[in-house]
Amino acid sequence: MAMTVQVDVVSAEESIFSGLAEVIIVPGVAGELGIYPRHSPLLTRIKPGSVRLKLPDQSEDTLIYVSGGMLEVQPFAVTILADTAIRGADLDEARALEAKREAEEAMKNRTSDIDYAGAQAELAEAIAQLAAIHRLRHKNPH
Repeated sequence: MAMTVQVDVVSAEESIFSGLAEVIIVPGVAGELGIYPRHSPLLTRIKPGSVRLKLPDQSEDTLIYVSGGMLEVQPFAVTILADTAIRGADLDEARALEAKREAEEAMKNRTSDIDYAGAQAELAEAIAQLAAIHRLRHKNPH
């Protein structure tokens, strides 16, 4: 059996995942992070995107969309504290496309810098959700 690490993915609303994984891929603010068992301790922010979990005895990665948050890595435990977390299978493409359209419209019709920054953040989240949906539908683990 391959080496594993305990992974917990939680949001403000609920615990999304708790279990063992062989590899965890997380969208860090400076790029994707690959976390393996016995990884050095690490604390960093994460950006909107897909967390990919390679679970023991499963050929397909488990996808979880996160809208941002924090990643804590210890040698035998990984905790992802997400602002929002949605299981890949629960993502709604129509809602993500509508959010993307609304954010793009808000960016065109901005009335202040605050409106523009908020619209940019919403656009980034919608694009990340659509990318997660695309990855899930095409079963492309990388």
